[in-house]
This record gives sequence, C-alpha cells and structure tokens, in this order.
Amino acid sequence: MTTERRHDIDWLRVIAIGLLLIYHIAIIFQPWAMFIGFIRSDELMEGLWKPMTMLNVWRIPLLFYVSGMGVYFAIRKRNWRQLLLERSKRILLPFIFGIIAIVPLHMFIFQGHYNLPLGYYPHPGHLWFLGNIFTYVLLLSPLFFYLKKHEDSRFTKGLSSFVSNPLGPLSLSAFFIIEALILKPQAFELYALTWHGFFLGLLAFFFGFLFVYSGKTFWQTVLTWRWLYLGLAIVLYIIRLVVLEIKAPGYLMAIESNLWILGVFGFGYKYLNRPSITLSYLSQAAYPVYIIHMFVLYAGAAIILPLQIPVLLKFIAIVVFTGVVCYLIYEFIIRRIGFLRPLFGLRWKFNRVEKAKILTKPARL
Repeated sequence: MTTERRHDIDWLRVIAIGLLLIYHIAIIFQPWAMFIGFIRSDELMEGLWKPMTMLNVWRIPLLFYVSGMGVYFAIRKRNWRQLLLERSKRILLPFIFGIIAIVPLHMFIFQGHYNLPLGYYPHPGHLWFLGNIFTYVLLLSPLFFYLKKHEDSRFTKGLSSFVSNPLGPLSLSAFFIIEALILKPQAFELYALTWHGFFLGLLAFFFGFLFVYSGKTFWQTVLTWRWLYLGLAIVLYIIRLVVLEIKAPGYLMAIESNLWILGVFGFGYKYLNRPSITLSYLSQAAYPVYIIHMFVLYAGAAIILPLQIPVLLKFIAIVVFTGVVCYLIYEFIIRRIGFLRPLFGLRWKFNRVEKAKILTKPARL
C-alpha cells in the first residue's frame, strides 16, 4: 500500500486552486457574470471562455478526487474518532466561520459596487465545496475504515488488477455517465449547490480514495498511458468546441472530464512527485487563499474595472491584484496570528522551524 508522502498530489491541489482564481476572474469578463453574482466588466473578453471551458469540466472534479486521496493518507495514522475530529477542525470550522465572516465580504462589495441595499443571509457561497467534502467524510468513513482493516483482501487484489489496465480507471466514467443521465444537469460544469455537483463529487471523492488504496499499480497505469488519456481528452474537447459549440451532452462531458483527470494524474506523477520549499509553503497557503480569494477578487474588480485602460490589462491587473493581496493577507495576518490559523484550516500552533521563519522574514517563493 502507498504510505509515502505524495508531493504530486499536493502540487495538483495547489495548481487546481490557482486555476480556480484565474477561472473566477475570467467570469468577470463574461456577459452572464451578474447572473451568478459576479461583478461584471462593461468591456467583455468572451474569447477567454473557450480555454475556460476546457478547465471547467475537470478542475472541480479533480479537487474532489484529490480530497478523497487525502482521506486515505489521513486514516493511515488515525482512527475514526481522530479523523472526524481532525476534519471537523480543518474543514467544518473554516466552513462555518467562512459563512459568517468571509462570504458576506464579497457580497457586500458586490452590493456596494452596484449601489444595492446592503443585506446578507447565511450562504456558503464559494465555500460550498467544504460542506460537500465534510459530508462525504461522514458518509464514507465507515466504508473507508472497513477497507483499511482489509488491505490484504481479495477485493484489494482485484482492484489492483482492475486499475492495471488502461481501460480500468477510465471505465469508472460509467458511474459519472449514469449520474449525468439521471440528474440531467442544466450544465455539466454547474457543480456549486446542485445535486449534480453533490453526487459527482461523491463519486470522485470515493474513487480518489480507491485509486490510492489500490497501491502503486494505478500510478503506473496513468504514468504509462498519460499521453493516451490526454490525447483523447483533447479530441473530445475539440469536438465539443468545433462541432457541438461547447454544449456537449452530459455523458460526453463525464468521459472528457475523467480523461483530463487521468492524464493530469499521470503527468503529475512523472514530473511533480518531489519535495520543494516552494511546495511546502504553497500547500499550506492554498487552503486559506481559497477561502479568502473571492472578496479579494471582488475588491480588485471594483477598483480596477473603472480605470481607463485596455480590457486585457484590466484582466491582468485583477489577476495580479488578487494574487498579491491574497499572499499579503495570508503571510502577514492569517499565518502569523495564532487564533486566526484554525479558522482558515491551519494548525493552531506552528512548529519551531515555521515559527523561526515567521519571526525573521516572509517565506521566499
């Protein structure tokens, strides 16, 4: 069984959250931005949406897969009580705090920008993902701990054999196809606060656990066949873009989504599975940045959009503003103030090495 630290999985989590920031900024420049509660630019960049449609079929499912993998590593050294306590501190606490203190900030910025009456009702906003993950942990923990106790079972050996074939991992797309056919989502990429997003996430979370549970066989398979997965994903994306004008049936989107993800796992395993100081810093920063990025992004949009500069520069400026301000808030506030740390998913106390770095100078990226 896999026991070592998987740096590629950490990297994929960081990269996925980085792409999330860019994706959300791209929404600002789309004509329908206000319909989903985003500040909208008067000058549009609809051409941005074509590459974004490549991302939106796999970026969120990838995070669900990775989260399931994370639970596998967590239960290697925890019993069920310890797991639930740890996940309550790391996921449930930031989720509740975010609903109360973080989500209202970007709602108020939106209302202020459009001169709307200020008001707020409890809403998870972009933090819906955390609510889903915590629910999955509660639902699937009994099964996960059962599997942990039977790691040498016939099922485990059969699973390892199943994922050794390149069609094995891909065939699990059948479950995602069934989900799409039953729920018939209005748009496959609408995951937030929908039953489609809930059940798709549940499947990805569960299979993410199983992929790591199966041992190194899965990783050897995606490593060997990564170009095949990536090539097929590109073919389906081109068909969706050129022939279907982006609106592909849910069953095709489900297959394309998993092809991208399997390809990403293969390339990540080959090139990203090594430690680094940068990864150590970013893997801790990614979660707090995910929590705060929306109100920073909205603030950047409210400040930059009125400027008399080309629309491309506005997009770049909002990206830079969001990245820099998120870094400053994390580095100089969240990371350094002890009582704030657990509210953003960090440990209450930092170790001696981290404390020494904080007391001397900011970490270098």
